Amino acid sequence: GANFNAIVGRVRPGDLGVDAMHINLHKTFSTPHGGGGPGSGPVVLSEPLLPFAPLPYVVVDGEGWRLVEHDDTGKSFGRLRSFHGQMGMFVRALAYMMSHGSDGLRQVAEDAVLNANYIMARLKGAYNAPFPGPCMHECLFDDHSLKDTGVSTLDLAKAMIDEGFHPMTMYFPLVVHGAMLIEPTETESRQSLDLFCDSMLHLMERAKAGDAEWFHNAPYLAPWSRLDETAAARRPVLTWKPAAETNRAV
Repeated sequence: GANFNAIVGRVRPGDLGVDAMHINLHKTFSTPHGGGGPGSGPVVLSEPLLPFAPLPYVVVDGEGWRLVEHDDTGKSFGRLRSFHGQMGMFVRALAYMMSHGSDGLRQVAEDAVLNANYIMARLKGAYNAPFPGPCMHECLFDDHSLKDTGVSTLDLAKAMIDEGFHPMTMYFPLVVHGAMLIEPTETESRQSLDLFCDSMLHLMERAKAGDAEWFHNAPYLAPWSRLDETAAARRPVLTWKPAAETNRAV
């Protein structure tokens, strides 16, 4: 889904020989992701694999839309026995695709790639890009430019909150040290991209000026600053409880 953002409307995976593909609907097709979920990921098949598709599924023929619940050929993988997924997300993604049409989806890919390359062009003088050349829908930087400043990728990301921006993906991909993965998507305007880049450049200047202690305590304007992520991972509280019970559990 996220990686499909760069090629949607421009490349048909089936033409590349792909027979089965799992599509995350988040980002590319407008549905939520992660803690903002529910996430959802349908699996699409090429025409030769259609007879083996699991049941039930919807088909469109001369009679209109209908639900296929029984396999008369004996070729189907079988019936889905567990939860069928977040159907509301399937509907939302389908509505998004139909509202954009083929031309609109092609524009989505073009703008997403353009925005990511714009950010890379503006930041690569101050931030180090581990892989040269143009990028697709996301641009990647490492922490080489922060070397000897005492400021980490995490510190920089926390400081971005006070700048009014949601931090980028941190420390992923794992093969890039201190990775900062920035995915602007196609919806951001030139103005918002410039505001983001200006903030990133300002933070780098501040880091190189030796203001590491300020970064270590950021963010300052958020209701919560540095959470104990180790405790959260080791003793997760996955349901709401009254404060008194939560304090006793901790």
